[in-house]
Amino acid sequence: MERWLKKGTLKRSSQEPEYFAVNSSHIDNHSNNENDTNEITPKYFKKCRKYDESYISLGFMNNNDNPQCVICSKNLPNSSMAPAKMRRHLESVHGELKEKNVEFFIRKRDELLKSINCMVQTTKTVNEKATEASYLVSYQIAQRGEAYTIAESLIKPCAMEMVKCMLDEKSAKEISKIPLSNDTVANRINVLAADIQNELIFRLKSCKFALQMDESTDVAGLAILIVIVRYQHESTLLEDLLLCKSLPTRTTGAEIFDLLNSFLEGNEIPWENYVDICTDGAKAMSGIINGAVQCIKNIAKNCSSSHCMIHRQALAAKKLSVSFKKALDEVVKIINFIKSRPLQNRLFKILCEDMGSVHTSLLLHTEVRWLSRGKILTRIFELRDEVRAFFLEHNFELKDRFLDQMWLLKVAYLSDIFTKINELNFTLQGRHVNVFTAHEKIHAFKKKLDFWKICMSSNEFDCFPTIKCFSKEEEVEINEVFIEEIIQHLTGLSEGFNQYFPNDQQVKYKNELWIKNPFIVNTRPPAMSAKEYETFIEFTSDSSLQEKFKSMPLAEFWCSSKDEYSQLSQKAVLALLPFATTYMCETGFSTYVSTKTKYRNRLDAEPNMLLQLSSIKPNIKNILQNKKQFHASH
Repeated sequence: MERWLKKGTLKRSSQEPEYFAVNSSHIDNHSNNENDTNEITPKYFKKCRKYDESYISLGFMNNNDNPQCVICSKNLPNSSMAPAKMRRHLESVHGELKEKNVEFFIRKRDELLKSINCMVQTTKTVNEKATEASYLVSYQIAQRGEAYTIAESLIKPCAMEMVKCMLDEKSAKEISKIPLSNDTVANRINVLAADIQNELIFRLKSCKFALQMDESTDVAGLAILIVIVRYQHESTLLEDLLLCKSLPTRTTGAEIFDLLNSFLEGNEIPWENYVDICTDGAKAMSGIINGAVQCIKNIAKNCSSSHCMIHRQALAAKKLSVSFKKALDEVVKIINFIKSRPLQNRLFKILCEDMGSVHTSLLLHTEVRWLSRGKILTRIFELRDEVRAFFLEHNFELKDRFLDQMWLLKVAYLSDIFTKINELNFTLQGRHVNVFTAHEKIHAFKKKLDFWKICMSSNEFDCFPTIKCFSKEEEVEINEVFIEEIIQHLTGLSEGFNQYFPNDQQVKYKNELWIKNPFIVNTRPPAMSAKEYETFIEFTSDSSLQEKFKSMPLAEFWCSSKDEYSQLSQKAVLALLPFATTYMCETGFSTYVSTKTKYRNRLDAEPNMLLQLSSIKPNIKNILQNKKQFHASH
């Protein structure tokens, strides 16, 4: 412990009290010594002079118990805290100012303090801005699925060069302060993703939601589960990524359910808010006993489930007769003969260019791709003359097929019918497709199948333009056997669509037609109570709502009516929440594949996926406010 003692043996200025620091243990030792004198050995003293307000008249202010000149900002040691030494500095360095009054030095002191504060504030602001810029750049990198090293290896050098070219060297040096190292960008992305997930969890705790779910394997061999959620937020329905995690062991229904359940319970999201789940219909998902959907229904008693309508449409269109199946297989073999050999592919490309073709290559067939059949058939039929010419110089067992007009007629029909199936597939894709729109498209296609059979029976080929054009160009007569084969295929398609899209589902959605367009319904819907129908009559009689309905998307229209017509709005939103397809899961896996490549196979892609697929924007301002320190580290 140190004690301050006033020294009386040394001379001091009348304006300046002088003190020395003395260790109390030394004082006690001296006091117990019989031979001790009244003097204390100077080596135990630590001299510390104190600042007096009168020193401002000499041009000095206090800076942590050291005198600082308010003119040149020079700091002097504590030993110079004496009027004579400070006066000597004023007269020798700033002799022209020695006659200035005290108000002048006070003004200089205030200016110096202000400049020091500005410098401190500027330094703080630069670090804050550099950190904010680091978050913004990291957000852009994650959204585009780029490697984290691109920030420091490409983005920062380019930004510095652009600023140096457009502004100056000094501004370019400020850009260099932005921390963009690999680890820094990874940390920023994790923080941004956590902010988005926290906001999503907060929203889901107080609203109803529906899920779509699918599982696939990534480049590292991990089984990845993607779960998309749709929920009401303010005046619209939003779709966000809820989960993108790897399954620890097997891809069974129990494992999938455990992963989803642990996430929801860990974040205190109640299962009571769950409305519906849409899956691809795989056994692990939709198994009657141990499927993930059944495990969910055991907890959420009032929930429903559905099979993705795109997958059902693909299954319904998969069946082909033996003759058409053989023609399709032969087309695939011909394509593989040309496309799978680099030399053949190059020669075919040169041939197409010489013949002035619109296309210069064929398309490979992939069974799991929804639009593959229609695209490869259309392309090879458009390039049939080029393929025929190519096989004049190449020996292949199927080269005579392009001289067989009946075989070409089958390819033309397959091209037409799968093009129409692809058009249906396109209408079922999209982020905001609801069950009403999807069922209307399926119902329309089923009616078209019946109409096409009638057209075939009367030899009308206007609905199949490829067959019509080919028969006219080549003057091919279409016989009854071929027409009957087409009718049989259309009948099989119709049976497949009736199997996967039964009429009772269509009846269910017809009963809820008032949600799709409330202003054309004149009778009481079956599921609506008398009191609700009274409100519905008032609702449909409001002319302002009719104008609003014409100018707004369906989901936004019903969400915006929740304040005035809460019962109707809530009922309509619950019907609009379920997903019709697993389209967003499929696009999510496409995003995942482009993000986690074979060159980044150790990447935990979930933070990147949250930033790419979420409709929520991270609150960077709030993140910065919660940071305790801002380091311009790299």
